[in-house]
Amino acid sequence: MSEEQKIKKEESQPVGQDSPKTSSRTTSSGENPSGGNSKKELDSKTQFKKLKDKLPKNSGNFNFYWIYIFIFIGIAVMWFTNVTDNTQKIEWQELVENYLKPGDVRKIVIVNEQAAEIYIKTDRLKEPKFDKVRERPLTKEINPGPHFVMKIEKESFTRQLDEVQKDLDPKDRVLPSSENRTGMSEYMNWIFPLVIMVAIWFFLMGRLMGGGGGVGVNIFSIGKSKAALYDKDTQVNITFNDVAGLEEAKIEIKEIVDFLKSPKKYTELGAKIPKGALLVGAPGTGKTLLAKAVAGEAKVPFFSLSGSDFVEMFVGVGASRVRDLFRQAKEKAPCIVFIDEIDGIGRARGRGMVQGGNDERESTLNQLLTEMDGFGTNSGVILLAATNRADILDRALLRAGRFDRQIYVDLPDVHERKEIFVVHIKPIKVAKSVDVEFLAKQTPGFSGADIANICNEAALIAARKNKHEVERQDFLDAVDRVIGGLEKKNKIISSDEKKVIAYHEAGHASVSWLLEHAHPLVKVTIVPRGKSLGAAWYLPEERQITTKEQMLDEVCAALGGRAAEEVVFGRISTGALSDLEKITKQAYAMVMYYGLNEKIGNISFYDSSGNSEMSFQKPFSEKTAERIDTEVSLLVETAYVRAKDILTKHKEQLTKLAQFLLEKEVIFKEDLEAIFGKRPFETEEEKKASQLSSTMSAQAPAAENGVTSSQNENNGMTDNKPADSTVNNPEETGDKKQPTLF
Repeated sequence: MSEEQKIKKEESQPVGQDSPKTSSRTTSSGENPSGGNSKKELDSKTQFKKLKDKLPKNSGNFNFYWIYIFIFIGIAVMWFTNVTDNTQKIEWQELVENYLKPGDVRKIVIVNEQAAEIYIKTDRLKEPKFDKVRERPLTKEINPGPHFVMKIEKESFTRQLDEVQKDLDPKDRVLPSSENRTGMSEYMNWIFPLVIMVAIWFFLMGRLMGGGGGVGVNIFSIGKSKAALYDKDTQVNITFNDVAGLEEAKIEIKEIVDFLKSPKKYTELGAKIPKGALLVGAPGTGKTLLAKAVAGEAKVPFFSLSGSDFVEMFVGVGASRVRDLFRQAKEKAPCIVFIDEIDGIGRARGRGMVQGGNDERESTLNQLLTEMDGFGTNSGVILLAATNRADILDRALLRAGRFDRQIYVDLPDVHERKEIFVVHIKPIKVAKSVDVEFLAKQTPGFSGADIANICNEAALIAARKNKHEVERQDFLDAVDRVIGGLEKKNKIISSDEKKVIAYHEAGHASVSWLLEHAHPLVKVTIVPRGKSLGAAWYLPEERQITTKEQMLDEVCAALGGRAAEEVVFGRISTGALSDLEKITKQAYAMVMYYGLNEKIGNISFYDSSGNSEMSFQKPFSEKTAERIDTEVSLLVETAYVRAKDILTKHKEQLTKLAQFLLEKEVIFKEDLEAIFGKRPFETEEEKKASQLSSTMSAQAPAAENGVTSSQNENNGMTDNKPADSTVNNPEETGDKKQPTLF
């Protein structure tokens, strides 16, 4: 029995037990009869075992490093061959004049009828003209030859050689010999490029499969799931306490987690756990964060991956990865599988413009549908998914039995925004003057991600100003920075352009001040920021529905800038581009979607299913389309005439406001009150705007031109009007920050 077999046999014995052979050789006194030889034997066994442990273990997978090693060896061999061979290439004329006529040539060998090797006489190699070919480069030994080589055509070469040697001394004449060779270089000429191509192919395949360059990648693992597994060894530290707001969504999600923790109280009543839950909401509202909280709270295996992880350039890979994902999930059941951005594979089938263009994605979706609720059962596997485009998902995916629950994660209201601010302000050193409730009220329509960004920007702004804590003004500056973009301090604007901009913004402010349903004004600025040359900033109401009168007032206020240009200068400019874009979308939404036009009637052409995206045919006739265009144009022109009438009637106040804006560059609500008087229809939102405007104006001390550098950072560019988002989805209202650019 070899030493290795002995060690294996001893290793197979249970811990704490002696092998039969050892016990039989031990006497009653505990001494080993073999004495010192046994000790040496054990020492040799120990050394052999240590040596064995140091040996690399075979993993069973081919390591692609070997390919790179072979390539390196091949290159090294070719390089070494070229380095040790200092044969020089020459031409026919050089051979005749320099070597044949002087009688230096010892022999000529014609190789494969394509090349001639010239060997020089040994005694002639001492001459200076043979310095380059006398010795080998590395070994410095005398070079036996060939010393020169030239490409030839055999018949012409031998004929020319005979003619030249007729005039030579007979002892200097050379009779050429012929040889046929198949050396290593001939094989390397086609083997080496083939090896290079194979190596490149493996390298690219490894990249395509996410193998980090192809090292150690098994080509047959491309169909394996890429899901990240979180279990007791890799727990997520986020809990429901870290998720601010989203109370309704958390209640439904907590029920699923509670079922996994204590299923008995549900099963006793005959209840079954939901097979799936779909988180639906706008970007940045916290869908993925909610899933992370589930992973941290559930205390069960949690698989996480994205919808795009199923997509691959190879046919059948997506379906294979779905099968492998659920196979792993069944082995770990009970568990949760989370697919982020499920619309990557869950789009409705049959939407493609080209027949068969989406077969791979559809086969992946079909496999997912089968795994979720097919002929077999997946007991104990719960599927969570998140998307912000639920309208484009396939109906079969949304039915009961697959996604039993659709949990809507809406934009946070003022109370939820306050909770979110509290969470994100915790790690920041904040001044006592910062009022979280105030910040929540002045950020309507902001998502959780936006609020997190504002808190971070506020800290950066405070650090830039070398402050020891983040103050309220830093948060206000951060809101401007997030919404409006970077301030253009060095932008050159002529005095005439600045005057037009001032009257344009004064027109917006004046019309919105004099209309009942326009949003409350916070401030107006003509300081360039981002893409805008100026802006009027409003604080929109957080309303769930919008009346026709409110939308008409919003359209009229948006046209106030262009109307002011025409009333004052008698001409209009291109500065109203964003205003026109916004009111055009809003006017079409009023006529086509909301049924707010008398002539078109109570008809909506909005398709909430999203099937109209790929449709070549409109849901109405050409005559109706023409009527819609006419009514939209009439609606906009009526609002424009109304805005001009308002500004003509209050032209004196408009001029005062514009001049004041040219002087100060930033004006607040108090400045408008001094010119127009107090608004007769002040709402709750108006009071909030007054509070915000007072705070901002109080914290902005006047400089030489009426504005400090911190004020310039505070210049907004947004007309926060919620109706802008209604064109894409009329069901969503209360959206924020659609810029009024000039």
